[in-house]
Amino acid sequence: MRISAKGRYALAAVINMAQQYNNGEYITVISISEKLGISKIYLEQVFSMLKRGGVVKSVKGAQGGYQLVRSPEQITVLDVLSAVETSLFETAEDTVAEKAPDIETAMRSCVFEVMDKSINETLEQITLDNLVTETEKHKQENAIMFYI
Repeated sequence: MRISAKGRYALAAVINMAQQYNNGEYITVISISEKLGISKIYLEQVFSMLKRGGVVKSVKGAQGGYQLVRSPEQITVLDVLSAVETSLFETAEDTVAEKAPDIETAMRSCVFEVMDKSINETLEQITLDNLVTETEKHKQENAIMFYI
């Protein structure tokens, strides 16, 4: 399975938003762009998809920006990726249905459906809150220690 740059950037951006969730402020695309080193123009496209997907909401104006629609505990990786990775969640196309329907049915029931179900179940179990916790753990591991 390969997740596109759009999916990876969307996930990184919403993790960044989840880290700041408790302050209740709207976050600008520019601030996320600068913090994560992602093109502002590209992030605007990503946020448009996240908004359509019901992951973020926006407010225009001087104090505007984006905010998560639910708390980080209630937003899953599946929510984020399904908003931006449309092809990842499409049903597999028929391969040999016309000439070998028995093989097609076997592939669909034993491979494609099982794989889709497994991916969805896994991504549903991981919340933004889990990712923020993991981020904090790694932040502490990478902290520089100064000894006097």
